[in-house]
Amino acid sequence: MCDTKAIRIGDPAPAFAGQAVVGQKIVDLSYDKGQLTIDGKKTKGKYTVLFFYPLDFTFVCPTEILAFNEKLAEFEKAGAVVVGASIDSPYTHLAWKNTPRSQGGLGNVDFPLLSDLSKKASEDYGVLLDDGIAARGLFIIDENGILQSMTVNNLGVGRNVDEVLRLIAAFKFVAEHGEVCPANWNPGQDTMKPDPVGAQEYFKKVK
Repeated sequence: MCDTKAIRIGDPAPAFAGQAVVGQKIVDLSYDKGQLTIDGKKTKGKYTVLFFYPLDFTFVCPTEILAFNEKLAEFEKAGAVVVGASIDSPYTHLAWKNTPRSQGGLGNVDFPLLSDLSKKASEDYGVLLDDGIAARGLFIIDENGILQSMTVNNLGVGRNVDEVLRLIAAFKFVAEHGEVCPANWNPGQDTMKPDPVGAQEYFKKVK
């Protein structure tokens, strides 16, 4: 079982660190207090999307990783960086990337794949299962290092990458404008003022 009670929405996201595969290199990666450091290069002032997946060389996992990779330009435009993580070694990550997709490999991926070999990050984020692998946990952390969203899927169901982009847009809108986003909101649609009187303006529009 996993236990996300260890962390709470609105709290600082736990720091994490380890070796990661970036391109064809194995490099050091760390995250702490809103700052992501990859191979000595620091990135701050951006959202971080951290997603855990169970294992390399499996079935649903590559579909998720490739879906994130296909939308990577949109994450960059949204001011967000993406990090994938599993309990596999960095050497397994690299071997998976270097195996053709037609043979069960991953092929090229342009964002870091973190090796959580110690399982510390999986534990700290509450997604470590009893059999020692991570559930499909996804965490959206804002530019100040505050956890804004967390979702955890069981192993058999992949995640919706477009929903992650929508949530980032919504959280940024709320932070910048002080209004709140109703159900199914997408950028450009009406929002509402977070008070009893102001909210009625929204409900009058949607009748």
